Amino acid sequence: MSGFEGSFLGAGDKISPQAIMECKICWSPYDPAEGDEYRQVEPGTAFADLPDDWSCPNCDAPKEQFMVLEDPGAEEVREAAEIASKVESLVADFTEVWHAKMRDVPLVNKALRVEAVGFQRRDGKIIGVLVSPWFMNLILLPDAEEDWSGLTAGDKETVGFPSGDYEFIHNTREMTGGYKACSLFSPMGDFTRQKDATDVARAVLVALYDEAHRADTDRAAEIRAAREAEVEAEAEENAPSALEDAPSRRAVISGGLAREERST
Repeated sequence: MSGFEGSFLGAGDKISPQAIMECKICWSPYDPAEGDEYRQVEPGTAFADLPDDWSCPNCDAPKEQFMVLEDPGAEEVREAAEIASKVESLVADFTEVWHAKMRDVPLVNKALRVEAVGFQRRDGKIIGVLVSPWFMNLILLPDAEEDWSGLTAGDKETVGFPSGDYEFIHNTREMTGGYKACSLFSPMGDFTRQKDATDVARAVLVALYDEAHRADTDRAAEIRAAREAEVEAEAEENAPSALEDAPSRRAVISGGLAREERST
């Protein structure tokens, strides 16, 4: 699609697949729900997916002469563009860190790259996973009405999800602004391919909203708190870490997928 003159200066990414378009020459509409029987275009075909040589069935005007008559999905498009802009800044920030400071650090996994996975607005939160060569974090970004520029780096906040409560650390970066991060993996030595890491990231986002994991995450928190208290009270310098047996929340919500991916 080369653009259309009647709306948004031809920017096809401004309209949704549900957009009803209208020929500005003869005012004939194209409704994706109906398609175009004359040109054998199946119902459900979005305007953007019409063949390049498609033209108005009434006056033969080209696609570029159509304007938006009605767009039920416009809000979804606007929201997607807003989230994409925020995520683009996040990826740019950490790609710069990767190239400037982290590339020669021994703990990094050079088989990986910075990638944002699954960002969406859900339950009033913009959430996704950021994968990098040295960490995988759950990330919360501010909604359009929120201002997180005043976050204090290092402050902690507990955020509840169907699977349990998770600790997020506040931070800010130049391009991203304020954001909140919950560590899943660091370092990233468990992963041998980018796809392995992104598959785990997607699985985490699914498990995060699964109430079946709540009992496990609550138990993990209780065990960790008890063991940390024991370590502090006993102060046994040479004792093995009492946290080794406590199931971490990252293990609960990832289901050990990192280890499974490494073994396949």
